[in-house]
Amino acid sequence: MKKSAIVVGAGIVGLATARTLFNNGFSVTIIDKTERAVGASIRNFGMVWPIGQPAGELYQLAKKSSQIWKDICDGTGMWYSNSGSLHVAYSIEEWMVLNELFAQFDKEGRPIQLLTPSQIANKFPQVKQNNLYGGLYSSDELIVDPRIAVATVSDYLATNDGILFLWNHTVQEVGTGFVKAGGKVFNADKIFICSGQDIETLFPEVFTSIPIVKCKLQMMRMSMPTNKSIGTSICGGLSLLHYSSFKNAPSLSKLQDKMLTEMPEYLKHGIHVMVSQHELGELTVGDSHEYGYTFDPFDQQYINDLILRYLNTFIDASNWGVIATWNGVYPKMKDGSSWFFSEPINEVYLLNGLGGAGMTLSFGVAEKMVTKVI
Repeated sequence: MKKSAIVVGAGIVGLATARTLFNNGFSVTIIDKTERAVGASIRNFGMVWPIGQPAGELYQLAKKSSQIWKDICDGTGMWYSNSGSLHVAYSIEEWMVLNELFAQFDKEGRPIQLLTPSQIANKFPQVKQNNLYGGLYSSDELIVDPRIAVATVSDYLATNDGILFLWNHTVQEVGTGFVKAGGKVFNADKIFICSGQDIETLFPEVFTSIPIVKCKLQMMRMSMPTNKSIGTSICGGLSLLHYSSFKNAPSLSKLQDKMLTEMPEYLKHGIHVMVSQHELGELTVGDSHEYGYTFDPFDQQYINDLILRYLNTFIDASNWGVIATWNGVYPKMKDGSSWFFSEPINEVYLLNGLGGAGMTLSFGVAEKMVTKVI
């Protein structure tokens, strides 16, 4: 008899989990409380971002996830762009960090280049030249449009005989071998809880006992009159303080001291500024990071103004228009772990806490963790 599994949560972590289970011979039921995914999985840049992951397992998981994204996009006809990424430097401290990262990443065999200002001008003319020292370009990174990507993956999985989606089913209870949702009981051999920020509802005692916190971020979607391509995803110097793969750069502490002195409000709100571009030419810009468990539901224009002000230091966005603003919330581990995996009761598993790397790591992490327990 075919093995069965239930996945609670139809965000990218749940979808990646369901894909892994199905590929390993399970029939899978995916249960979600809403009629479509509306959480953090659709409220992000759409960046699949190996450059942000440190060498070794995490980088390899990011690369594996990237290949799975490409396979799904190619199989469904969904748009994606192998746009790479560009980190730009406008101070000597930023340039020192980029040179150190180039040496480190080059040793690791990553596909990176150090670009001069003139090379950047030729390849990426939207980048401001004034005071530009240069940039670090990586060809690893992908862009998908999260507004359609998660829905497309859901539709793609649903075409398989053996994968069933139950939307608008709120899960009330989970036990060994069963899930109660929408007033009905569903049975399965194994159950995976991939509920994202909704960590208080199911197994709250587990989540209160581990170092997990929620993060709220503010983002914007913008348009430019000409719909020109910016050519890649572009990040300012603040982003050098954000990713764990950058932490071994010897000059990073000098850069952090400089930012603390010159840009304290940016560090206070956890702001680092990057921009990605999607198929129709629209641009996603962000973001801030506020940590806690309960957040004010209202966006702060002050934070968006800080983001836009910094964006204009490395791209001329003066004629870009804001067409949407939003916030997203995701759980993140506080102890430096890249995710949380647990079996609180027999044959019931929790997978959560991927932080801002859900689009980057989910497919690889699901293959690693789920295959261990099936």
